[in-house]
Amino acid sequence: MGMIKNIGLVAVVAAAIIVGFAVSTDAVAQSKIGFVDQEKLLREAAPAKRAQAKLEKEFSVRKAELDRVQKQGRDLEALLLKEAVTLPDADKLAKERLLAQVTRDFQRLEREYREDFNLRRNEEIASLQERFSKAINDIAEKDGFDIILQEAVYSSPKSNITEKVVKALADK
Repeated sequence: MGMIKNIGLVAVVAAAIIVGFAVSTDAVAQSKIGFVDQEKLLREAAPAKRAQAKLEKEFSVRKAELDRVQKQGRDLEALLLKEAVTLPDADKLAKERLLAQVTRDFQRLEREYREDFNLRRNEEIASLQERFSKAINDIAEKDGFDIILQEAVYSSPKSNITEKVVKALADK
């Protein structure tokens, strides 16, 4: 008798789960879900392109200096290889020391450039994310979306609103 009660209880619980699942899948099926490709926004949205141009301009002098030091090192290395046999030992040693110094300078400048550039880029991305979120929220409210996802394994073209966001950002 106790076993029959347990089977009956299991059947009632299973039925409740199935009904609950059916109700929840029905609610999800009625939800309007959209998708935004953040990487595409960072590549194609007008504010992102302006931010990239701003960063390039801001760091152009330092990039030119980095390129100059790198060229100086390559030229010195080529000179050493070319004249290694004919240079007196003292001159060869002096040029090797100079090359080592130029190489250290380049590595230091490159590291500092990369760190500073990444810091500024992250600041710009944070600012862009705020603008992206506002545009996405405006579109979601206007078009009646219940959920907007930023990452998805698959997204149908009809749920992908990235182009709408790119256009909305271009219009502002």
